[in-house]
Amino acid sequence: MAQETSDYCVNPSEEVIRLGQLSVHFLVTGDNSSGNVAAFELVVAGGARLMAPAHSHDHYEETIYGVDRVLTWTVDGKQIDVFPGQALCIPRGAVHRFDNLGDQDAKVLCVITPAAIGPGYFRECAEVLEAASGGPPDQAKMMEIMRRHGLRPAGAEPAR
Repeated sequence: MAQETSDYCVNPSEEVIRLGQLSVHFLVTGDNSSGNVAAFELVVAGGARLMAPAHSHDHYEETIYGVDRVLTWTVDGKQIDVFPGQALCIPRGAVHRFDNLGDQDAKVLCVITPAAIGPGYFRECAEVLEAASGGPPDQAKMMEIMRRHGLRPAGAEPAR
């Protein structure tokens, strides 16, 4: 059995980032994969509707794998339920969002290729949500964070 080293380890991060009714646990980051892939578990509380606007990204694909319960994704206007054991690939440029229309928490695995987004994006969003103290988050700050991390809010101009 190979010895575990700092270069090779299971789940390099134990951090769970909480964003309102979402929690994000990165399993692999770009730092762990030479920038090739990022993977994180996303848990969405029952009945949660995504507060962030629908968005797209031009620099990476996002593949969603259903783990527990069902998340409803809307991709380019089409609703798609992702059940456990199913995968949905969201191509670059597709406008998308998700909601948990069920009454129990749902979990998916999100895989980003290449690893153009990481824990920093979610940490920054969590700070804005915390600053709002349960009220609506500062939309201008949220949009700035999204753009800086390569996400384009629906209707916004493509990044140059």
